[in-house]
Parts: sequence; structure tokens; C-alpha cells
Amino acid sequence: MTATARLPLLLLTVILVAACSSGGGDGPSGSTAASQPPTSGGSASAPPASASAAASGAASPSGSVIPSPGEGEFVNPVITRNMPDPYVMAVDDTYYLYSTEDGSNRFPYATSQDLVSWEYQGSAMPKPPAWTDRNYWAPEVTETSAGYVMYYTARSREIKRPSGDGAQCVGVAVADSPEGPFVDESEEPLVCQPDLGGTIDASVVRDVDDSLWLIYKNDGNCCSIKTRFYMRQMAEDGLTFAGEEIEVEGVVNDKPWEGRVVEAPTIYHLDGTYYLFYSANDYAGVPYAVGYATSTELTGPYVDAEENPILASVPQVGPFGPGHQTLIEDPDGDLWMVYHAWERTFSEREVWIDEVVFEGGKPVVQGPDVEPQAVP
Repeated sequence: MTATARLPLLLLTVILVAACSSGGGDGPSGSTAASQPPTSGGSASAPPASASAAASGAASPSGSVIPSPGEGEFVNPVITRNMPDPYVMAVDDTYYLYSTEDGSNRFPYATSQDLVSWEYQGSAMPKPPAWTDRNYWAPEVTETSAGYVMYYTARSREIKRPSGDGAQCVGVAVADSPEGPFVDESEEPLVCQPDLGGTIDASVVRDVDDSLWLIYKNDGNCCSIKTRFYMRQMAEDGLTFAGEEIEVEGVVNDKPWEGRVVEAPTIYHLDGTYYLFYSANDYAGVPYAVGYATSTELTGPYVDAEENPILASVPQVGPFGPGHQTLIEDPDGDLWMVYHAWERTFSEREVWIDEVVFEGGKPVVQGPDVEPQAVP
């Protein structure tokens, strides 16, 4: 089953560290694809050889002891290495998780059969595109007639933002398989908004009529500019635009919990309602969190949920700064939120997963959950 067929209602919008110009996992641009051992939380019934200490019932984020997972259970985090801004897609029986650069590889990826036990694979894009300089963030991948298409954020060599340095922009790359290598041979980005600070966090959206859209945010937090989301319809191959840019009304960093930035959009459709999930506030701190807004139309206007944020840090305990979420359905049709969160030393953003349920039309994230829970 292809990724598109596996997720008929998931309108996913791209995922890595809070890819924003105030931060987002800066790493070396001269990445390598060296193979790394698995680093996975795993399940108790079949733990990988290098499963994390948490999976064997050691310390929770607070340093206390938590129960070991039983048969068919797992504990968070499911990936205990730095893989910020995670995005997950399913291809046949395999899940692929792509992330912001991790200091060793450009757009590293990992694979899993169950969303819990992951094996790190190295770089999905060994060669940097000519227009890019550094800051390889927040990749998302979808399958189109062109192959596997990746939307990603990187700093431009030539385009400048109001602060005078290179703008973050969004590019597009293609591969024959989800493993890559993804290649972008263009001389310029797909989209950039330098007057608004730049463009980051592109997320792909497959609407209910099967049309393909891209949603992204302006990188205004770089330059004291309000941050908003924008959307454009794509050509069916996903490589060029087929419509004009639309400002998504209703979501802007105007609430105290949002701080200076809204980012990392993810759209999900259910029972006639579009749910626009997004992250907000300082990606590098405890206030970073996830909220959502709703609309009856894909392009808005959207209305913020009164109960925002719906996923936040657990004070003094952890995890800290959960966000840059994506959504994925398991084989039973249950919905999971995949996101990164800082471990207690704030050295790495690890990968967590928690189930999302809808109660009275409102999404409820059952986390951050450090206790054992059933494998998807």
C-alpha cells in the first residue's frame, strides 16, 4: 500500500525541530551517510539490540523509576537520539521517519514496522542542493507521479531577509524510493518570502478531493514580524505550484502561550472539519507546545481552540518543549501524534508518540505519556 492509500484522510503538513530562524537544529552542511546503530525505545516482546534504557524500565524524565513495558507494550521516547522535527509516512508495511539534520547527517531517516522499534539509516539527502548554505530543517515526504517528493527548509546563499543575512526558504527534492537519495537540481528554492523573514516548515496536504496543497509559514520571528501560515495548491506531480498563494486566516501568534511564533502546521480532516495542528513559542525552551484550530474549509478561516495548548511540557518532570508534531494512522485506524521533546539535559530532541482521540469533536492527545502503553 502506498503512503497516499495508507492515509486517505491524513492531510499532513511537514515536520522537524521547530524549524524556525530562531533555532531548528543547526548542524554541519557537509553531512555524511554513515550507518548508525538502532536507537529505539522498542517493545518488551521484541526489543532491538540497542534499545534505550527507558525501554528496560530505568529512569523517567524526572529521574524516577517507571515500570518496565510488558508483552506488547512500549514506553516513550521511542527514539533516544537527536531527531528533531520528525515526519512519518507509511509505505507498504514500513514506516519512514525523516528529521531535521542531527549534526552528522542531512535529513536523517529511520525505519520501523510498528512505530515503536526504529532503526537509524543515515542521510536521505547526501548531496546539498546548490542554492542552499546550511540549516537543513523539517523535511516532509509524499508520493506523487514524480516519485517520492521531499519538501524541506534550508538557508539560501543569495536571498536575504530584513536582518541582512540569508533567508530560510523551502525547496523540493525527488527520489525514486523513500530511502532516497533525494536530489534537488534547481538553482533556487521552491518558495521564499524574504520580505516576511523567509519561509519554513512546509507541509504537504492531500485534500478530500485528492488535490495536493502545500502549507508553510513565514519566518517572521527572525525579524520581529508576526508569523502566519500560507497555502498554495500544487501541480499533481508536487514539483510546481498550480495556484496563487493564500494567507490562512485565523492563526497568528497573538496568544500568550504562542509567544513570538506559530509554526509546524499539520492538517487532518475528520467528519467535515479541518483540524490545523501547529506548534508555538520558543522551540528551545519549556514553553514550546502544540495547539490546534478548526475550519470547515481547507484554506480557512480557522478558529483557535479555547483549550490550547493540548500538548505541553510536564513541569519539573519532563518531557520538555514537546512539538513539531505530525500525525499517522496505525493499521487499526488509530491516530498517533509523533513529536519531538527535549530530554532533561536539553541536549537532544528525542522522538515520542502518543495516541490522539476525539471527544466531542475535540482532539485529545493522551500524553506526554511516560508510562507503558500498548504498541500501535
